[in-house]
Amino acid sequence: MVMTEQATGAPKPQPRAPRNGAPQPTSTVAQVTGAQSLIRSLEAVGADTVFGIPGGSILPAYDPLMDSTTVRHILVRHEQGAGHAATGYAQATGRVGVCMATSGPGATNLVTPIADAHMDSVPLVAITGQVSSSTIGTDAFQEADICGITLPVTKHNFLVTDPAEIPRTIAEAFHIASTGRPGPVLVDIAKDALQKQTTFSWPPTAELPGYRPVSRPHAKQIREAARLIAESRRPVFYVGGGVIKAGAAAELLALAERTGVPVTTTLMALGAFPDSHPQHLGMPGMHGSVASVTALQKADLIVALGARFDDRVTGRIDSFAPHAKIVHADIDPAEIGKNRLADVPIVGDVKEVMTDLLGAVEADEAEDANGPRGRERYAGWWRQLESWRETYPLGYDLPEDGSLSPQQVIERIGQLAPEGTIFTAGVGQHQMWAAHYLRFETPGTWLNSGGLGTMGYAVPAALGAKAGRPDAPVWAIDGDGCFQMTNQELVTAALNGIPVKVAIINNGALGMVRQWQTLFYNQRYSNTVLRDDGTTGAYSGSAAGTGTATNKGTRVPDFVKLSEAMGCVGLRCESPDQLDAVLEKANAINDRPVVVDFIVHEDAMVWPMVAAGTSNDEVMAARGVRPDFGDATD
Repeated sequence: MVMTEQATGAPKPQPRAPRNGAPQPTSTVAQVTGAQSLIRSLEAVGADTVFGIPGGSILPAYDPLMDSTTVRHILVRHEQGAGHAATGYAQATGRVGVCMATSGPGATNLVTPIADAHMDSVPLVAITGQVSSSTIGTDAFQEADICGITLPVTKHNFLVTDPAEIPRTIAEAFHIASTGRPGPVLVDIAKDALQKQTTFSWPPTAELPGYRPVSRPHAKQIREAARLIAESRRPVFYVGGGVIKAGAAAELLALAERTGVPVTTTLMALGAFPDSHPQHLGMPGMHGSVASVTALQKADLIVALGARFDDRVTGRIDSFAPHAKIVHADIDPAEIGKNRLADVPIVGDVKEVMTDLLGAVEADEAEDANGPRGRERYAGWWRQLESWRETYPLGYDLPEDGSLSPQQVIERIGQLAPEGTIFTAGVGQHQMWAAHYLRFETPGTWLNSGGLGTMGYAVPAALGAKAGRPDAPVWAIDGDGCFQMTNQELVTAALNGIPVKVAIINNGALGMVRQWQTLFYNQRYSNTVLRDDGTTGAYSGSAAGTGTATNKGTRVPDFVKLSEAMGCVGLRCESPDQLDAVLEKANAINDRPVVVDFIVHEDAMVWPMVAAGTSNDEVMAARGVRPDFGDATD
């Protein structure tokens, strides 16, 4: 993954100057507490929003936070919500997201969003309180070794026991989080370090002798990549989320149009290349488009840009793209060759890689003045790609009983949403339908949990995105299972005047798991039903044993009532004829959060699909529909 300059909708994460744009002078203030030094440091690096919950060990920091005129604290209802909100803020704005929690359970509740940010290379700084330094290691009340716990899922972490180290640590944390391959950094500060007196001085002197990300690609490797593109007959650009983090959408567009190479964008890269562009084949992978999956399988050259060859894209790795040479460009050298050997490895910032590669391509074309240009060079390849795209397009059937199709709901949300809307998604069927049926033309408009696949991500991420970009409409596309994990953050949104909109794709089940049970477990639906289906033993009385069994189909919970109880507008849509009116009403409400409970058909499935652990050659366009590619490798 990579990071450089600003892109449309997703500027580069970096420590920012004060809001007036003035340079930051060196300042020394005698005798402040470590806590005051922490808040001053956050102000100095340009942090404007912190999501968190106070508790004993971090409490000293919350007192001077009240006095800050530039750092806004948003009190969430659960630390996991704070972490996902900070991630949504970072993904929407391109700046470093900040969350804060106390020691012990407060810190451990941040582990999931920290791991999520690590998998998706999100710039995040998590600040946790720790018990006093004299009691560390004694199993003190609410003590947890959060540095040790998070070591595998952070880019770096710090334990601070000396208040004099706070400014330098915060500066280094923001620098590490936002440069090179971005990622989460943990700063754990002992309570006594927050309480003791110290001297605040800014800017501090960084001490990172071993941290030198490489941004400039090697010219020889660039020339070799350009040569392979010129010699190939079936090339594909495999674009990952690093292109968005590098702010390199414009460079990708220029390179793709000049070369005529087809483009696939991963789940984390949606919006890096316009969905409407004729060279865009769609999303690859387990639930990718047939054209995209097959293009990678049949390619003779794959140019991977800020992508990591994860298993959801490759399927069974030993059968992935068997005839392709690989050009792999990434700012993280550890990713190159990790899953698939690269014929041409390029370590560097993908924005600079594509800029240099475009120059090399143009130089090659200048030497061959009469050669074919753009798509003409790959005319036969494009005829094949267009055939696959036309024969196996994305699509869905409407339910025969006249109920709502989840794909129809999501597609219509996208069609009626205002221009520039940011979409977040939970994890599961609704996430894949959103990736397929929403349209992404610019970066920074699609936020989801890709690598870790974290249920409960959507609502707090939408909260963070809206806090960071208050002028942009924000829709969270969530499932009824995901929604029940973190919906309490709607209280946070309501009380803080953050008017997000939430679409609950309510099929009464853990949909993706149910789909697997349908396909691979003989329709034995073990523990995936979320509604009362008449077999759960639910009771309607005030106490267990005092009521009678509820009727089949009783809504527990009733999402409309639950949303209203949390200060939101609650709406419900149960049939296609209500869809547009409900969406228009939801879009018109902008003074508080809105939640729409869409009651959709329970048997809808996500297609196309490559079953886990199988080869991408076995992609299914629909249930029982195996594409015929007309060659011996079908």
